Amino acid sequence: QVQLVESGGGSVQPGGSLRLSCTPSASIFNINYMGWYRQAPGKQRELLARITNGGMTNYADSVKGRFTISRDNAKNTVYLQMNSLKPEDTAVYYCNAVLQGSDYVSRNYWGQGTQVTVSS
Repeated sequence: QVQLVESGGGSVQPGGSLRLSCTPSASIFNINYMGWYRQAPGKQRELLARITNGGMTNYADSVKGRFTISRDNAKNTVYLQMNSLKPEDTAVYYCNAVLQGSDYVSRNYWGQGTQVTVSS
């Protein structure tokens, strides 16, 4: 059973930076796309950024210009570099990916979530 393993969350002051990473826990055949969502208390989960197998990216307006999504294809790892963090960025951040296993079936996966807190 493939899982998405996240790391890099934590606490930071406003204006600071954090980098999240996410990688599948087992070997996979192909990555269709990977992305990052977040969910703040009392709010719906929102898509922040996504990167396709071909490297195309898209961002939510709320993070455009501050967050950057990237991939290391050799490691099957996706990163979210978060700069100029604001208190309103405080949330649980989730990695999401559509992966193809050895059976060539594409499945949707979620990470366990990592807390990001921006506070002075």
